[in-house]
Amino acid sequence: MMRGMKVLNVNVVLDPVFGGGTAERTYQMSKAQVRAGIDCTILTSDVGLSDERMQSLKGVEVVALRCLSERFYLMRFSWVELKKLVAGADVVHLMGHWRMLNVLVYFLARRTGTPYVICPAGELTLFGRSRWIKQLFNVVIGNRLVRNASGHIAVTADEIPIYESYGIKADAVTVIPNGINEADLQFGGDAAFSRQIALEGQPFILFMGRLNPIKGPDLLLQAFFQVADQFSAYHLVFAGPDGGLLQELQQTTNAHGMSDRVHFVGYVAGDNKANAYHEAEFLVIPSRQEAMSIVVLEAGVCGTPVLLTDRCGFDEVDEIGGGSVVQATVSGLAAGLAVMMDKQTNLVQMGDRLKCFVRSNYTWDLICQRYLTLYDQIVREKQKKSGA
Repeated sequence: MMRGMKVLNVNVVLDPVFGGGTAERTYQMSKAQVRAGIDCTILTSDVGLSDERMQSLKGVEVVALRCLSERFYLMRFSWVELKKLVAGADVVHLMGHWRMLNVLVYFLARRTGTPYVICPAGELTLFGRSRWIKQLFNVVIGNRLVRNASGHIAVTADEIPIYESYGIKADAVTVIPNGINEADLQFGGDAAFSRQIALEGQPFILFMGRLNPIKGPDLLLQAFFQVADQFSAYHLVFAGPDGGLLQELQQTTNAHGMSDRVHFVGYVAGDNKANAYHEAEFLVIPSRQEAMSIVVLEAGVCGTPVLLTDRCGFDEVDEIGGGSVVQATVSGLAAGLAVMMDKQTNLVQMGDRLKCFVRSNYTWDLICQRYLTLYDQIVREKQKKSGA
């Protein structure tokens, strides 16, 4: 690694409530880079950015622009100051894709000759709302932004064909998965989370994430209804902020007369989040589309097995016996729930296998070295071309 390397990480939101897994990835990766001796700066917006979050980024410089529109993340900025920030970096790392902040930094990187890498983390696909806007975005600038990058990062190999649809050759894509910091998820040693939601001593299944269509909470709810009578002791807990589906999910739950067994507890963080993982029988990730689920890693370091769909980019869970991978359908999830809740299934053993696997392969300090190797290669290539 080059001495004194400066990296600018760009992500439009740093708060996990608004930014989800991409925000958490940026946060954890930046801290790991500082531990590795990198001079790291984060360029982001002020949306949801708390003093606590800022203070926890010890050693990381954070430049937070004032957001004028949370729908499109339009921000107030100084072109001169942004140019200085980009020009001062050895490498710029862009997170996500459909963001005007990325476009601004892209133009500045091209103008100043600063190499940049991109890590869309699943955002290159035209999924969800505003498809026509995304198509227009790609025609106007998005395709060029992807193709002109000095490095293309995929969090799983499943993203490589998507890159290829943008004209990027498979051998030009570097696969670097998400990471996890085990110290952030230590168990409090009691049933604090269960007690808080009035489920102490009762087994529950956990969903952790935003309540929106791409995450599939509606699929999980319908699957749970199908097996609820067979496994009458189990409860289902949805932990996460509303992403547009909360009211619908609650209404469906009430219509099925299941409000005593299905619980919506909102966003959880810190010790509460760690306890939720440790106390759950298992975690379910029913996503319709996901690059690589961070919550798999979070559950894994807590020793909690996982049931997830084959759209999450983490089929290794099934291969190492740390849980089960099923189709992203109601019937697929229902079958998976039945297997996981069966008394013959050794959930403790599954959780132990997953914990060992995650610890050995996905700590942030290990993952960070892959980023640094890529950065170093890019900077040296630039120096070679310039004759430095």
